[in-house]
Amino acid sequence: MQKKLILPIALVLSVIILWVVFGGNKDETAELYTSPRQGEFVVEVISTGELRAKNSTEIKGPQGVRDFRINNMKIQRLIPEGSIVKEGDFVAELDRSPILAKMQDAQLEVQQAQSQVTQAQLDSTLTLSQARDNLINLENALEEREIAVEQSKYESPAVQRQAEIELDKAKRTLAQEKKNYQTKVKQAVAKISEIEAELSKKQNELNKIRALMSEFTVYAPDKGMLIYKRNWNGSKITVGEEVSAWNPIVAELPDFTVMESLTYVNEIDIQKVKEGQKVIVGLDAVQGKILDGTVTSVANIGEQRPNSDSKVYEVIIEIAGTDSLLRPAMTTSNEIQINRLEDAISIPLETIHAQDSLSFVFLKDGLGAKMQQVELGLINENEAVIHRGISMDDRLFLSMPEDTSGISKSYLQDDITSNN
Repeated sequence: MQKKLILPIALVLSVIILWVVFGGNKDETAELYTSPRQGEFVVEVISTGELRAKNSTEIKGPQGVRDFRINNMKIQRLIPEGSIVKEGDFVAELDRSPILAKMQDAQLEVQQAQSQVTQAQLDSTLTLSQARDNLINLENALEEREIAVEQSKYESPAVQRQAEIELDKAKRTLAQEKKNYQTKVKQAVAKISEIEAELSKKQNELNKIRALMSEFTVYAPDKGMLIYKRNWNGSKITVGEEVSAWNPIVAELPDFTVMESLTYVNEIDIQKVKEGQKVIVGLDAVQGKILDGTVTSVANIGEQRPNSDSKVYEVIIEIAGTDSLLRPAMTTSNEIQINRLEDAISIPLETIHAQDSLSFVFLKDGLGAKMQQVELGLINENEAVIHRGISMDDRLFLSMPEDTSGISKSYLQDDITSNN
């Protein structure tokens, strides 16, 4: 009989237990608690960066094309990024179409200048030849006047005087024409010199263009690993893109002895970042690899990066030492060390509530709760340091209790004087 009753009683008890556990008031939720943590407390700014060489040798295209009103040059061929090159190895080929057009124009101008020189020489030859013939004629006329004077000795004084006047006029005319001839010679020399100078200028331009033509084939100035140049927006300059005539850098040969991580920090955290701060640098490509770094540069002006809704600031972190694993464009995780406390009591930020510019936490007090004012210190992304107000034995509500009516509130006895 007793055995028959055991099974029904067990079933009833099971139902009661299940109702107590799962069948209570559905609006009630379990309260979550936490305890203060004591130990090292670190304030850091975490960002993702990209490795690059601090120093590099620039591989440039033609640097004089601006003189010929060429602003951009298109890349037709470019060896793959990461290629190992030696000094003098081929790197890139730039489109010569713009400079070819300039060379054709320059050749035409040289031909025109040469024609002008030839024409000027012919004109001068003709003009001076005519002037020399005129001088010969004047010299003959002078000789005739001298004979006339000689013959007039047997004539009347009037005839003699007329012959002398004609002789004097012939002498003055010849003298004047000799001076004019010298002037014409100088004019011809000056005119030809001017045209030849213009020809020389055009020829020099043509020679410069021919020299620039060879620079459209770009060779490595030194040995190393080739890295593509980046545009202002971070994209790489590759085949089909243009390089500026003001800064005709096609690619770079990085110096791996000193590497740095280029990263961007949001406008909220940038106020914390200063030059000289230590950084823990990790490599995404090499798990567990940790490097030491130092902040060497913090931008003063923010910028809008692609795929970013807020302004960010450029920060450069120099990597300490050298490592054969480091390569440009590797992704880095950067932990910028803002502040560090060796021994501090901290609690999660979820437990802290602000009221009337004061900070409070909810402590478990027996079966209920109470509000306790706390003095905050350093704050990081997850926790805050507590200087006063709680002890290590306290239990803190991770969220505000559902019913806060009648909860007592405890204040600190004196004014808060520190926030560090």
